[in-house]
Amino acid sequence: MMKMEIRPLLMCFALCVVYATSKPTEKKDRVHHDAPLSSKEHDDGTNFDYDHDAFLGEDEAKTFDDLTPEESKNRLGKIVEKIDANKDGYVTEAELKAWIKKAQKKYIYDNVERQWKDFDMNNDGLISWDEYKNVTYGTYLDDPESDDGYNYKQMMARDERRFKMADGNGDHIADKEEFTAFLHPEEYEHMKDIVVLETMEDIDKNGDGFIDLEEYIGDMYNHEDEMDEPEWVATEREQFSEFRDKNKDGKMDKEETMDWILPSDYDHAEAEAKHLVYESDTNKDGKLTKDEILNKYDLFVGSQATDFGEALVRHDEF
Repeated sequence: MMKMEIRPLLMCFALCVVYATSKPTEKKDRVHHDAPLSSKEHDDGTNFDYDHDAFLGEDEAKTFDDLTPEESKNRLGKIVEKIDANKDGYVTEAELKAWIKKAQKKYIYDNVERQWKDFDMNNDGLISWDEYKNVTYGTYLDDPESDDGYNYKQMMARDERRFKMADGNGDHIADKEEFTAFLHPEEYEHMKDIVVLETMEDIDKNGDGFIDLEEYIGDMYNHEDEMDEPEWVATEREQFSEFRDKNKDGKMDKEETMDWILPSDYDHAEAEAKHLVYESDTNKDGKLTKDEILNKYDLFVGSQATDFGEALVRHDEF
């Protein structure tokens, strides 16, 4: 099997980025926030542009703008069939929320697609742990005694631990969704523990299983090159004492670290799903049929009929 030295290249790139961006006055941010659903204002009284971006993702939403209303409805109908995960003929709020989240994370799935062919060596549509290990650590496995500055044994053990957590059925083989969870664990609820664990391992320099104030500050600020701390460092010290260290024992445990790096932000996808159901649910049964969605197609997708009046007229024409 051909082996590729991918991890050393990735590590070198990561180190270069860290050193290039870790100027003393710049702060490293480990907090994971969901990006907004659209850069546009959400004002249905003016237009549905925000809803189009939220439902499809900004790039995909643009592809509908030059379509006729009929073409838009046809494409929307095919999308509805994909959203209806259990194929019961209804789109629920939960299914809409899941679709919106996936549409918003298209860049992640595109990244997985780009990497997939590098790791699926036997082209069976799956990636085993052995395939990933051989591709990523092939050089190290050939010569475990080599010393080039990387702790490959530790890195490989950490990757295997994460791979096992992403591998839902425990067969040491990842399908595309499991591999996505492995590469982007912060996006998956069942992977949050591993994100927290890896973060704590990175920051916890004394190995006591906690993050104290100096470790917290030291992770985001290198004070060696400056005499005076920038103002934001003092602010972060206050943040640690007042908000991060909730039980006031001088350090962050696992739960406190999770609250810090994976905060419970306002769920924009859930709010948008509720909004779309409310606006389209004609019989008010709490779920949408395909017809209900198509009858409000201009709320979900764009078309050449851009203003509301024209949209209503052209909707009748088609």
